[in-house]
Amino acid sequence: MKSLLLCASLAVAGLASAWAPAAQAAGHVDCKLRFNLSGWSVFYKTSSGSGTVSCSNGQSMAVKISAKGGGLTVGKSKIENGVGEFSGVHNISEILGTYATAEAHAGAVKSSKAQVMTKGEVSLALAGKGEGWDLGVAFGKFVISR
Repeated sequence: MKSLLLCASLAVAGLASAWAPAAQAAGHVDCKLRFNLSGWSVFYKTSSGSGTVSCSNGQSMAVKISAKGGGLTVGKSKIENGVGEFSGVHNISEILGTYATAEAHAGAVKSSKAQVMTKGEVSLALAGKGEGWDLGVAFGKFVISR
């Protein structure tokens, strides 16, 4: 009787582990960020703004954005109606936090920007068009908070 119970327990555990990856993959949510961001840099780069995150599961959240870093950089910029796409998200709360960034940039008057950053398993790809001028290489952090 004990060996039958043990075999049944092992079979249930095996089925549960076989279904776990499928359940986890089904748990991924598509989340997008719509944002406005403006800032300046003279060796030290700082930007701030706001946005809204909306996910395919119906969750949404208003967020604050700040970017800080340093490097060989100088300029002033403003991005309006920027878009970001998150990957590796199971719940909207996972988008909050600090993302590592590295970028090379150059632009004048009307410019475009694209950047990919990461925070653990969550990645964020940003794209936007804006105004200003900038030139340089910068490293730093991109923070999303409530």
